[in-house]
Amino acid sequence: MLDVTLLGCGGMLPTKERWLTSCLLSSQGHSILIDCGEGTQIALKCAERKTKPVDLICITHFHADHISGLPGFLLSMGNEGRTESVTIAGPAGIERIVKSLCIIAPNLPFEVICREVRSSESFKSGLLTITPFEAKHSVRCYGYRAELHRRAEFSPEKAKANNVPMCIWSRLQKEGSVMYENRLYSYDEVSQGNRRGLKVTYCTDSRPTSEIAENAADSDLFICEGLYYDPEKADRAVSKKHMMFEEAASLAVQANAERLWLTHFSPAVQTPEEGIDYAKNIFPAAECGYDGKTISLVFDD
Repeated sequence: MLDVTLLGCGGMLPTKERWLTSCLLSSQGHSILIDCGEGTQIALKCAERKTKPVDLICITHFHADHISGLPGFLLSMGNEGRTESVTIAGPAGIERIVKSLCIIAPNLPFEVICREVRSSESFKSGLLTITPFEAKHSVRCYGYRAELHRRAEFSPEKAKANNVPMCIWSRLQKEGSVMYENRLYSYDEVSQGNRRGLKVTYCTDSRPTSEIAENAADSDLFICEGLYYDPEKADRAVSKKHMMFEEAASLAVQANAERLWLTHFSPAVQTPEEGIDYAKNIFPAAECGYDGKTISLVFDD
């Protein structure tokens, strides 16, 4: 199972209704935070989530509405008892940015490891794999696709054909490999076929690109920016390198995504739901995000 929670759906400035951009992905006791806008630690508490399980923080880019909540978030992690190291990944310069922000969050009880991301270079958090890809914004910016893979299905017939002792079948399914009577057995000897996992793709602050659609291909959930829906704002979206509702919906169609959540709304968009038909007319499974919006994605079988 993969839990997804939008913590903040606001772009540029927070409003009374929305904190700034942030999204939490959680599976089997591990969590990944994508972006950390102002108010993220408060939004997390409102969503009844914890900071402590967050192993990895992925920053899309260095505009303040995506990273200004980081010092407070790290302090909250320390107050919740986190002692294990935390990795913060982001564009080139991430270490300098984090060190500057954390001047006001000294003496954290855990190590902060900064890593510069490169397209197609994956990160791990528990069984979750997250991979960055380039977006098209006014500064270097990345989207992220998160995947929860599944092992091939256990096959008693294959296990028997490979003379794998029945007494270690259960251990192989749990451990992946087992040493028994001076022989190392692997899970490959008792499994066959591929089983579909779960996939979530997150992209904000970008013009539409084929690379976004390619990385979002067959996503169970595609989370994409919709800064504006009013056609009169289209020129502004282009000049600022942002996306309209219709453009996000078109990407969802190209990607063959199962569902689309719009996020990163302009402060001028007080009620995004009023414009949802701009997206639904193109991609019927489109929904407006809101702070605290949560879904639990489960495997098909």
